[in-house]
Amino acid sequence: MAQHTVGFIGFGNMAQAMAKGFLQAGVLEGAQIAACAKRWEKLEKTAGELGAIPCKDAVEVLERSDILILAVKPYLIETVLAPIREKLAGKVLLSVAAGWPFQRFEEVLPAGVHHLSIMPNTPVAIGEGIVLLEEENSLSPQELSQAKELLAALGVVETVPSAQMGIAGTVAGCGPAYVYQLIEALADGGVKYGLPRKTAYEMAAQAVLGSAKMVLE
Repeated sequence: MAQHTVGFIGFGNMAQAMAKGFLQAGVLEGAQIAACAKRWEKLEKTAGELGAIPCKDAVEVLERSDILILAVKPYLIETVLAPIREKLAGKVLLSVAAGWPFQRFEEVLPAGVHHLSIMPNTPVAIGEGIVLLEEENSLSPQELSQAKELLAALGVVETVPSAQMGIAGTVAGCGPAYVYQLIEALADGGVKYGLPRKTAYEMAAQAVLGSAKMVLE
């Protein structure tokens, strides 16, 4: 894989999960990841733990990166993009913001910016996630291929039509939360009848893991 530098604009839970996944898979080193966030002290800690480069603002992230991952709350997107929107030429912009499909970005970005909306789920942190790609995008064929190759380190990459991003994101993104509840309930049942908590969690989690693999087979 070609060497990329990846910059996170916003470094909350999802951005950190993606960064951890890239590092665990060995496709990026800490020095190839830059990030900015609203709270500097927290950013220094979270980026420092991963060996990533904390940046003061989005402009610095942009200068250090060829692939930008926009990972802020949807209502902040236009504000966060304002200082860099005219400087995005030659960059690839990936957005993880729910409710912001391709056409909405087309309305707020200058013409010609190469962008793609994606939707990862939290298991990307251990390379077992799902990353949804919106079918409609403005990446070149080479850029799209490179983005898919990079994101494949996080798990399964699935391209879906724009109209299905909402429901696909619900299944893939919210699904883990329901499974965690199921695992906890199964384990609680085991504990109630005498199993040690740690053993009960391991058994319940393995039962779900094995069942999921059977379904995929």
